[in-house]
Amino acid sequence: MKSIIQKKIQTRRGSALALVLVMVVVVSILLTSLLTFVSSQVNYSKDRVERERAFQIAEAGVYYYRWYLAHQIEGKTVQQISDFWQNGNPYGVATPYIAEYKDPEGQAVGEYKLEVEKPALGSTIVTVKSTGWTYLKPSVKRIVQVRFRRPSWSENAVLANDVMRFGQGTTITGKIQSNQGVRLDGVATNVVSSSVTSYDDPDHSGGAEFGVHTHANAPPGSGINDNFRPNEAPPNSVPSRPDVFQGGRSFPVPQFDFTSLVSDISFMRTNASIKYDNTGQGRYIKFYADGTMDMCKVNAFDASSNDITNYSGIVTGASSGNGSVCTTTACCSSSACDWIDSSHHNKGKCVSLTNTTIPNNGLIFVANNVWLEGTINNEKVTVVAAELTDETNYTGGHKNVFLGSNNLLYTNTDGRDIIGIIAQNNVEIIKNSQDNLIIDAALLAKEGRVGRNSYGNKKTSITINGSIATNIRYGFAYVGNNNYNCGSGVYIDNGYCTRNINFDNNLLYYPPPYFPTGTEYSIDLWDEL
Repeated sequence: MKSIIQKKIQTRRGSALALVLVMVVVVSILLTSLLTFVSSQVNYSKDRVERERAFQIAEAGVYYYRWYLAHQIEGKTVQQISDFWQNGNPYGVATPYIAEYKDPEGQAVGEYKLEVEKPALGSTIVTVKSTGWTYLKPSVKRIVQVRFRRPSWSENAVLANDVMRFGQGTTITGKIQSNQGVRLDGVATNVVSSSVTSYDDPDHSGGAEFGVHTHANAPPGSGINDNFRPNEAPPNSVPSRPDVFQGGRSFPVPQFDFTSLVSDISFMRTNASIKYDNTGQGRYIKFYADGTMDMCKVNAFDASSNDITNYSGIVTGASSGNGSVCTTTACCSSSACDWIDSSHHNKGKCVSLTNTTIPNNGLIFVANNVWLEGTINNEKVTVVAAELTDETNYTGGHKNVFLGSNNLLYTNTDGRDIIGIIAQNNVEIIKNSQDNLIIDAALLAKEGRVGRNSYGNKKTSITINGSIATNIRYGFAYVGNNNYNCGSGVYIDNGYCTRNINFDNNLLYYPPPYFPTGTEYSIDLWDEL
């Protein structure tokens, strides 16, 4: 009996021991798992801290490079900025630039590495990749990539160095800025700004009004009032007029310096792949979607209409004599004929003509006037009309670009096609322009203005898809005698009844080749890789 009891006790002790062992194993597993979890969380937290520090170091590298660029190009001309990128051994271009990062107490905590893609010739875009890490966790890296660009003169729908007036019938998408005052009686969908707080509008008497103001009657009223508007003048507060200023208005703002454009034009002359001299009265240029362009010399034009009257000896409007258009020069009985080159393009009224490929760098410089039309496809091109002896002197008069005999168009509207037009004097719409004219381009008039003379005739609509920069007050219509009824209660003296200025957003990121820019780099694209 005693033996049986002892065996039961021993069995119970064995069971208890086994239970204890099982519990010890379970607790050990749990404790090990818990310790592992706690340890991993601690390490993860440390990694998160170091990852965040690495990110901050990478960002510090980006802002260091912005500071570096500001100090390298401050006060430099366009040519000097180009020389800096091409020959100045900028940090991070040929080889990565590595620098130590210190905390506010001066303790070195890590490093950043900068890898820089310099701008292509004529471009304003710089790409910087910054990799940051800490000394405590050098394997934990964060990478930030940013795009720097110098703001271009093509970034406003309208940029002016003069008092501006936008009349009824004008709709503008994109920013408007003037170094003087702005009167807007149409509709602006983006911000309208001026460099002055107030000014005396030259179109009426009565005193100074706000730097940006309107004479359009507030809803439910309509039409305009040409008299002085007290509610649009100091010391009153600026009224809210979303019916006119849909994007708001801002004044005063910093000015744009039109005089600085001389160095830009000189730089363009130096770097142009195609250059035409100042012989004759200028050049006629027509773009084609196959990547080529026609050019011929203009011997004479009518100064009252700015229409070409003589293309290198061939009189405008002439035919083979029987009313038909010549297909070869052989059909011409005299020096005056129109003709078509059957193997290529319709040559229009220009026999002495050259067809060539649009240059790779897209820059065409004419030391004379230019008449321009046509269509481009997958091209970025800038046409300059200017004559310089040096960076401060003009010779032979101020040169113009004449538009309107036909449309100037893009095939693609996604940034693949860009046209820039720079005139030493005016960018002028000719008298016998298209009734419904479309111009896809960024237009810049350094000394004169973008616009149309008061020719006395009426046209239906002009649409600018791009931007306008003008030294003198621009205009495509004139008011005064109300000679023409445009409908909807709008009257003009002459010009285009409807004026549509649509800013091309692609110009923010793809300015025309060699187009003038500011000298300060700003960040316009940020991403973590």
